[in-house]
Amino acid sequence: MFTSPFRQTGRPEADPGAPAAAPVAALNGHDLVLRYGGKPVVHGVSVALEPGRATALVGPNGSGKSTLLRALSRLHRLDGGRVTLGAPDTQPERDAALLGPRQFAREVTLFSQSRPAPQGLTVAEVVAFGRHPYRRGFAGPTAEDRTAVDHAMKVTGVRDMAGRQVGELSGGEMQRVWLASCLAQDTGVVLLDEPTNHLDLRYQFETLDLVRDLVEEHGIAVGIVLHDLDQASRVADTLVLMRSGRVYAAGTPAEVLTAANIGEVYDIRVEVDVDPRTGRVRIDPVGRHLS
Repeated sequence: MFTSPFRQTGRPEADPGAPAAAPVAALNGHDLVLRYGGKPVVHGVSVALEPGRATALVGPNGSGKSTLLRALSRLHRLDGGRVTLGAPDTQPERDAALLGPRQFAREVTLFSQSRPAPQGLTVAEVVAFGRHPYRRGFAGPTAEDRTAVDHAMKVTGVRDMAGRQVGELSGGEMQRVWLASCLAQDTGVVLLDEPTNHLDLRYQFETLDLVRDLVEEHGIAVGIVLHDLDQASRVADTLVLMRSGRVYAAGTPAEVLTAANIGEVYDIRVEVDVDPRTGRVRIDPVGRHLS
């Protein structure tokens, strides 16, 4: 377990004599309708990201999961519905569209699939981009900025290459640098669009472990898009299975990742069981040469 400067947003300890209260979502999408070039691609989808839980969006290519994630981060225009941020105590939710860019960036960060490869900068300088929402004018980095950047580099395994030029890095190394920049942003909501792409096996699982650290140790609300259903089962508290821009099933991994659901959505035969050691769902495709 590591000690982190990242904000602690976990649920407060419950009063044992008080009735259980439903958790307040940190980020909500309400009946979202999204289009590309005038064509609807997401049809009235609602999703709630709760503090201290990871919600994975899964589904075939073209199902709308990445578009939905981008809409939650305000990078895709809404054609219907709204995105709201949670509020403390009994205050009403806040409409995300009414927040300024800097305020929104202090509360929500997105790790996207496509990012430009900056030239002439070191790893540490790129990670420091994550502190931009906290900068004032031309002021230099504060002690808090430096602590957040150093820690983000440490937990993503890029601290040893802090002085290297990013132009020298492999695709997988650059992926981890951008992830470190997102973590340095120090928000209560972290959105990740296929963060294990281009990573070798070791860093795929280290990234998933990091997601669980953010959820379990720091109470962060995580929304993550994944193609790999086994990885989604490993990392998620809640799964949202999408097909053709609609939610086909939602619930725990065991509830969603059934042979019937996967067969219907992906048009493939699979066998599903539970690993007796971990209690996680295991999925085995049944192909012509794999049966």
